[in-house]
Amino acid sequence: MISKSQQHRCYVYITLPGGTAAVTAGRYELDVDRSGVPLGRFIYGKSYLARADAVEIDPVELKIAPRLYETALLNGVFGALRDAAPDYWGRLVIERALKKGPLGEMDYLLQSADDRAGALGFGLNEKPPAPMRQFNKTQELERLQAIALAIIKDKDPVRGSEAEQVRKLLLRGTSMGGARPKAIVEDGEGLWVAKFNRPDDPWNSARVEHAMLNLAKECGISAAESKVVSVARRQLLLVKRFDREKTRSGYLRHRMVSALTLLRADESVHDRAKWSYVLLAEELRRTCAQPRKAAAELFRRMCFNALISNTDDHPRNHAIVAEDRAWSLSPAYDLTPSRQVSLDHRDLAMMVGDLGRYASAQNLLSQCSRFLLDRSEAEAIVAQMEARVAGSWYKIARKSSVSERDCETIQGAFVYPGFSFGLQAA
Repeated sequence: MISKSQQHRCYVYITLPGGTAAVTAGRYELDVDRSGVPLGRFIYGKSYLARADAVEIDPVELKIAPRLYETALLNGVFGALRDAAPDYWGRLVIERALKKGPLGEMDYLLQSADDRAGALGFGLNEKPPAPMRQFNKTQELERLQAIALAIIKDKDPVRGSEAEQVRKLLLRGTSMGGARPKAIVEDGEGLWVAKFNRPDDPWNSARVEHAMLNLAKECGISAAESKVVSVARRQLLLVKRFDREKTRSGYLRHRMVSALTLLRADESVHDRAKWSYVLLAEELRRTCAQPRKAAAELFRRMCFNALISNTDDHPRNHAIVAEDRAWSLSPAYDLTPSRQVSLDHRDLAMMVGDLGRYASAQNLLSQCSRFLLDRSEAEAIVAQMEARVAGSWYKIARKSSVSERDCETIQGAFVYPGFSFGLQAA
């Protein structure tokens, strides 16, 4: 939030398809109206609009056009800009490094590292900075992990000159959704999101999430590449960044927009009615170059989340990306089971069908036509995925180095009895 007397302005940079250096796309202002409500304004620059290779920042709110865009939603922050802003973890690191409490939305945009999710950047100068060339190396993971654990335990790891070191180590790339401690590292293959285990995790989250990504691939879902590495007797998960592509001249940056932005929704519970797989499928049909493929893929992911009891399937954990001008559904990421008590009824975070968020086969099938699937196609997908998850989860988990003890802990998440109650009744 900002006071009535304040006005903040910054330039918005974008790395165009096929390029490795950013150009200035436009200007963003965050002000307050007469009643004190935050108001955001964005306008594309004339020189940017004149470019033959200019692309839209997002296909929902900021389509490329010579006009002034305004929004009072999300505290005046356009959805695509919010997607490029730090997540909960990134904000915590910024506050710890600056030794300040909660900052304004513009502060978080400007203070976060340029290597954020997607192709956008922000700055006070009209000319964008040179692209980042140096990244944390995988050899630095032990140091990164130690700093992350200190922040989790609320022990301030920055004193004096160390503050800049924390910024160097942890602020890079901290806008990749979620609250789990993370950092960006580089190896010979490219850039990875390093996700650290927490001391209070109920199981080895790195190994379990890696197993779920492998299980998703086994079910025919396009999922992010991942691997588990051991550092100082702890495991951490490395997830390959799908919004970056390594080339000899540097990294290509792909535009990325969350489902939260596509749905024009907020993260608060008051906007929960907009959290819907059905509505998201319709947005994908409007924005993706291959609508039928994208909608069917989303149906598979919805089904998979129901079958593994992934109740963290909120709209921040779905996205579209654009490697060129065309948008497509991003690879699946942040797939995690949850411990559940009920054997009869489990809900996902997003609306599934006629029965709301109920994670049942009957509910999955109830709106299958909105995913451009006929009933027989959808029934075949559900049946195949149910059999695949039931028959493969344990084998894939053990192959992914999930311990026997952790397998016993998570086994109740898979194909719970209530999943097929509706079909049995029918």
